[in-house]
Amino acid sequence: MRYHSAIYGLQIHLNERVPGLKFSTLHSGTPDLQIDFGAMPSWFANEPLTRELRYVRQNGEPTAKPRLAVWSLGDYYHLEYLDGTQFLVDSGGTRVWATWPADTLTLEDTATYLLGPVMGFVLLLRGFVSLHACAFAINNRAIAIVGPAGSGKSTTVAGFAELGYPILAEDVVTLREQGDEFMVQPGYPSIRLWPCSVRALYGWEATLPKLTPTWDKRYLDLTQEKYKFQQQPLPLAAIYLLDERRDEAAPSISEIAPAERLISLVANTYANYLMDKTMRAREFEILNRVLNSVSMKRLTPHSDPRRIGGLCHTIIEDV
Repeated sequence: MRYHSAIYGLQIHLNERVPGLKFSTLHSGTPDLQIDFGAMPSWFANEPLTRELRYVRQNGEPTAKPRLAVWSLGDYYHLEYLDGTQFLVDSGGTRVWATWPADTLTLEDTATYLLGPVMGFVLLLRGFVSLHACAFAINNRAIAIVGPAGSGKSTTVAGFAELGYPILAEDVVTLREQGDEFMVQPGYPSIRLWPCSVRALYGWEATLPKLTPTWDKRYLDLTQEKYKFQQQPLPLAAIYLLDERRDEAAPSISEIAPAERLISLVANTYANYLMDKTMRAREFEILNRVLNSVSMKRLTPHSDPRRIGGLCHTIIEDV
């Protein structure tokens, strides 16, 4: 049985129902992406393969097993994580296979990789630039919050969800050029939050359910009646770069020097560690056009994460 869904502007077919996605029984034509869980293709295990190591993310000591290793195998890429989760992705970004150690991990654990870094890599292979960001909507325009892991992107966009604003994407913001605008593609209808963020927003981490049975991260379900998930692409209107938290003069918004804007945006693209020279050149061209069409400013949060409401209203006033 195949399940149909849409994410980041792609129509996808899956052999399992992935938690966090919206599914439809109606879909015609060939999908953009087919995902198979639970097994690799037969040739992967049975044929001798020429492997070229493309990337290694170390895990502490150089002799330890890496957190992530990526190999190229002809027209495919093989990704293996420290916990034993593996993905095989074709070079066109049209097929994905995934396996995991069944005795220690679950489909939900594998989905956390799929919906984030793996889909970011798939989109890169298909020629799209994705930002490590969250996005919400104001007056039918998309606003993106970019920043490194742990900077507060998801907490900020959850604050906008609580204020009734439609949410477009969390963690991966995919841009598609359409005329003189860049359209932000809808992601999935949930926001993943660390327990400290849940406590800051709601007072108690058990307010939200766990993302997976084996992990303490939580999620906010945007399909609930009080929330809004934006299911159609919207034009990007502004980008805010999260800065370090401060006790004074925060929350606040300031200008970014033109030369710094491009560098900051490049540093916050998704799956950039796997880019070759051609991909990198294309990314620079696209991001230059993005910055010529929308504003980009620095956003400084207060050091107290419970003051997220003030940060959200500061952005609303600026927009």
